[in-house]
Amino acid sequence: MDLKNKRIYVSVTNDLCTDQRVSKVCNTLVDFGYEVVLIGRLLPGSWQISRPYRIKRVKLSFNKGPLFYLNYSIRLFFFLLFSKKGVLLANDLDTLLPNYIISKLKKSPLIYDSHEYFTEVPELVDRPNVQRAWKTIEQYILPNIKHAYTVSQPIADAYLRAYGVQFKLIRNLPYAYFSDIKSTRKDVVIYQGALNVGRGLEDLIRAMPNVNAQLWIAGDGDVANVLKRMVLDLQLTNKVVFLGRLNTGELKEKTQQAKLGVSLEMELGLNYTYALPNKLFDYIQAGVPVLVSPLSEMKKVVHQYSVGEVMKSRHPISIANQLNAMLLSDNYESWKKNCLAAAQELNWEKESVKLKDLLQRIQD
Repeated sequence: MDLKNKRIYVSVTNDLCTDQRVSKVCNTLVDFGYEVVLIGRLLPGSWQISRPYRIKRVKLSFNKGPLFYLNYSIRLFFFLLFSKKGVLLANDLDTLLPNYIISKLKKSPLIYDSHEYFTEVPELVDRPNVQRAWKTIEQYILPNIKHAYTVSQPIADAYLRAYGVQFKLIRNLPYAYFSDIKSTRKDVVIYQGALNVGRGLEDLIRAMPNVNAQLWIAGDGDVANVLKRMVLDLQLTNKVVFLGRLNTGELKEKTQQAKLGVSLEMELGLNYTYALPNKLFDYIQAGVPVLVSPLSEMKKVVHQYSVGEVMKSRHPISIANQLNAMLLSDNYESWKKNCLAAAQELNWEKESVKLKDLLQRIQD
């Protein structure tokens, strides 16, 4: 397939500012010769962004719940319907239905990028009716998908078992920047990512009175206010710092200053069980040793590359003791060197070759 002069529509339901995976994919598509159109949302707090491709940001009357998804799907459908024909790249299940319908109407190639095991996210596992609705959409469309990829092998295996569809593995790895890594570090433990249910942040904050370091929390999400209230109640405002949402450059700068990175997701639904969070690879790329949950995929990475430790217990005292021991460990410099070695393999420059291979299989 000649990749030159091809148009591709990339759709996602977020506001585009901090979605590193979508940004990396779009940049790679431009490098491959595609004319990229990225479609997302415009929220009241959205930042202005400038990208080397066209951006369409949709302002909606509803920002959550079924009316949001209905509103966005209708807007996305009509935008794609009245746009020139091109390849369609749907990010996650909440953009798939309008893309699928348009692909049938226009006979356009459709690619599905599943960032997670959508129907098993913690926000759905305790809401069976909502979960059932999304599973119905998934069951209707996925058996007919020819081109798909996802972020971890267990998620790909689960989709293969359920729908007989082969998902390619394209992990959410960061750009390589190991040559820029700073040598000086602060006594800081950093968490980066969404502040949502099941991320283990409540346990981490409860551990902080006994940790000999500050905690930096970079990100925002549904439980942000709950976490901030916890910090006030525990009188930890000097030890726990909320950095808020940061752009990619700011986040990279902060992460490189920390001594340890944490990813303490709980086993709430298969999505977290199969999780391979991008934050883990961001820490490794920054040369920051990690403490991670004993979930299968994260544990494999930590053991394979010897870049830190696996959490022994969720009890706050145990977390505090383990973090303190890691900060003073004789293994610390070894973990850091192993991060730098792993970073040369675990980067987007190498992973994106898989995306080009997938695109070359698509023929109008």
